[in-house]
Amino acid sequence: MKKTLQIIDRMHKEGLFKKYAIGGGIASLFYIEPIATFDLDIFVVLPESEEVLLSLSPLYDWLREKKYKLVKEHIVIEGIPVQFIPVYNELVKEAVLKAVRKKYEGISTFVLKPEYLMAIMLDTNRAKDRERIIKMSDEAEISADVLKKILTAHGLITAYNDFIKKFYER
Repeated sequence: MKKTLQIIDRMHKEGLFKKYAIGGGIASLFYIEPIATFDLDIFVVLPESEEVLLSLSPLYDWLREKKYKLVKEHIVIEGIPVQFIPVYNELVKEAVLKAVRKKYEGISTFVLKPEYLMAIMLDTNRAKDRERIIKMSDEAEISADVLKKILTAHGLITAYNDFIKKFYER
């Protein structure tokens, strides 16, 4: 994954996106014990554009020029399936803008904070996200105050309280 992160950093430096952060299962690995995950999710803030619809074409064109292959919704970069996900709501945008620098095998990269990971997982609410919220709650160092502020700001506090009742208060 080291080489993959080097390519992503290069893309960032060349202006293909304004800001990025690792999200999803791989981001969770910076805070909890390993979990099964298939790909590397990279959330991106794209450069400003006159276009109504934002396009990932410049990213994929750049990667194709470098001979990386598209496989379904992923592009395989140095053997790692990567999915570039443009920020799609204010929660994800805020999460990317407030991402923290982390080191992976000597490479500096941006990773979503654990509180934002939990909020995004709660928002997407897939079965694997619910499992990861439990794992994050049990293993990661989470600031309850920070998490509450994020959840309140993005209208997720009721969903979180319902989640806690369902999975922790029996």
